Amino acid sequence: MLTLSAVFCFTVMGALVKAAEGIPIGQTIFFRAGCALPVIAIWLWQRGDFPSGLKVRSIKSHAVRAVVGSAAMGFGFAGLRYLPFPEVTAIRFITPILIVLFAAILLKEHIRLLRISAVAVGLVGVLVIMWPRLTIEGGEQELIGAMMILASATLASLAQIFVKAMATQKESTAAIVFYFSGTATLLSLTTLPWWVWPTAEEWVLLVGAGVVGGAGQILVTSSYRYADASLLAPFTYSSMIWSLIIGYFVFAEEPTLQMLAGAALVIAAGGFIVWREQKLGKDRAARGRMDSQTLK
Repeated sequence: MLTLSAVFCFTVMGALVKAAEGIPIGQTIFFRAGCALPVIAIWLWQRGDFPSGLKVRSIKSHAVRAVVGSAAMGFGFAGLRYLPFPEVTAIRFITPILIVLFAAILLKEHIRLLRISAVAVGLVGVLVIMWPRLTIEGGEQELIGAMMILASATLASLAQIFVKAMATQKESTAAIVFYFSGTATLLSLTTLPWWVWPTAEEWVLLVGAGVVGGAGQILVTSSYRYADASLLAPFTYSSMIWSLIIGYFVFAEEPTLQMLAGAALVIAAGGFIVWREQKLGKDRAARGRMDSQTLK
């Protein structure tokens, strides 16, 4: 339930950002990250992690993760302005698939033929979704939007790899979450000369995006207390349902059969990778129990 709620929050946040398309990207990031900070700080204080849980072991690791994550946010917000909402969500489903590739390249994790095949299917799915944007008839604006969302997904995958590496270095979840929002807020201030004064409606959209996004971060972080990430991962695909509903009723966007077919391929590939990770995890746990019994 926590994961499903988090996915709903992040989808609504994306819709709010898309609706505030008249606001510069840097200013949007400021409100998204800055308005989330008080929400996150209160949550950490209630957990007893504020400020004691904000100690860091590697400032460089936090800085790199925050910069990459902020860039992913920026490209994602920009891409929302060029493409239909469900299509953006579908392309972003490539993120967990890219994580497998980057884990093999950067973390030297061993991947077998089955997972390589799933990655290939996922990439084909993204190509199917993006194909209309890659043709001459697709239009330059749509092509730019598709490239931005793909860049956002790629950077988000890298950010997750950095988070995984930081976890092995014993960096606390509280510090990772808090300093990411703080750094994104500070980085967004570099775009201050291009900011505009929001209308009353845009104020509501921007502040709402920050608060809802902060709530989503809290929900998804809390969900990991009760279940493994591999078990929760398939529930993130519920964002496709909310994106289709919001896209149709709020932005009057009708999904194409090609987009739905590509999304199905990406979801199937991602779901298989998650299932495979769960199975391997159970096998490792079983072998560990057998080894401990043998030693006894």
